Amino acid sequence: MKRYSVFLPAYKPVVLLIAAVLMIKAAHAQKAKTPAVINIILTSDVHFGIKRHAFRGDTAVYSNVVNAAMIKQMNTIPGITLPAGEGVNAGHLVKHVDYLAITGDIANRMEPGIQTAEVSWAQFKKDYSLLKLTANNGKPVQMLLVPGNHDASNAIGYPRTLSPATDPSSMIGIYNMMLKPAKPLTRETFSYAKNKVDYSRNIGGVHFMFITLWADSAQRIWMEKDLASVSPKMPVVVFTHDPPTGDEKHFASPIAPGVAAAAPGSKFEFVVDEHYKESSTPQKNQTDIEQRGWVKFLKKHPNIKAYFHGHSNFNEFYTYKGPDNDVSLPIFRVDSPMKGEISSKDETQLSFQLLSFDTKSQTLTVRECLWNTKPADEQQAIVFGKTATVSLKVN
Repeated sequence: MKRYSVFLPAYKPVVLLIAAVLMIKAAHAQKAKTPAVINIILTSDVHFGIKRHAFRGDTAVYSNVVNAAMIKQMNTIPGITLPAGEGVNAGHLVKHVDYLAITGDIANRMEPGIQTAEVSWAQFKKDYSLLKLTANNGKPVQMLLVPGNHDASNAIGYPRTLSPATDPSSMIGIYNMMLKPAKPLTRETFSYAKNKVDYSRNIGGVHFMFITLWADSAQRIWMEKDLASVSPKMPVVVFTHDPPTGDEKHFASPIAPGVAAAAPGSKFEFVVDEHYKESSTPQKNQTDIEQRGWVKFLKKHPNIKAYFHGHSNFNEFYTYKGPDNDVSLPIFRVDSPMKGEISSKDETQLSFQLLSFDTKSQTLTVRECLWNTKPADEQQAIVFGKTATVSLKVN
């Protein structure tokens, strides 16, 4: 032992050097886990259970066929070169897609002639198993889902006839896939009041929040708790179904305060927990009172830097100012493969969005991806449409 004790001090600098090298390598490996650019594909309102009037030379085309065609085009994004000019990764090759987000209406509402939510959810899983996208780490693309008003109405009922009256399959499927409870929800254990699809992910230094339908007063309770653990210097991005103005029909009735679901003939759908305050019946585009609660929340959390939604579907980049023009929030509305306001009439306008986020500069570029500009050509390439870039930095 004495012989070794004589020589060990001579090796100490070498040992320290090796240790330092290993620590540097470990730090670089940790840093490498977050790519410089994170890519997210976004679509919405995929509406399994209905038909498109026309698609690629055919009529009455089922949603599973249209979605499969869109997914095939999504699979071509890695390997495509982004347009030159401004924006994250402009002029460069897209090498990976890390996430696929869908902002609701996985299943269409089960009105007469429409299949059950259970069948629609099964079709959704089958179609989206066709995704061949891989993330920067080589793993399969991760799904980020929220429900829409059709998923919610199927779960709790609707003022008009549904068949069956309720089927929460897509709500349960989304909840189990996103929240991964220790005991998966079943029809027997599911409660729309208790099992909202609310969750968050920290991705590349940004806090992504995914909420059920709209940021009403009930959802803001969950959001407040979630943001309590988030630094006010960390950017926050919200994904949900409804636009920031909400939808007057989605609220609960002010004259039925104890009711949890819409009765036959109701003008309200009860898919948003907050009771409507403007009138006893929904007034078109009148949600100013409800919005003011949301605006107050935005002012309290100025690190909320962007908002993505579907519901009324077409590609649009705009700024939400609130009913009193006292906030400014970048908004991104995405098209639907089945119910686009424009693309349902003109299939060459079908699009999804590619979100490219630069983790170093905290800059986000959103690009419209037109995926069916040549309906007769199944091998057509993506055509990029509108582009918008915003800074997510918190001042």
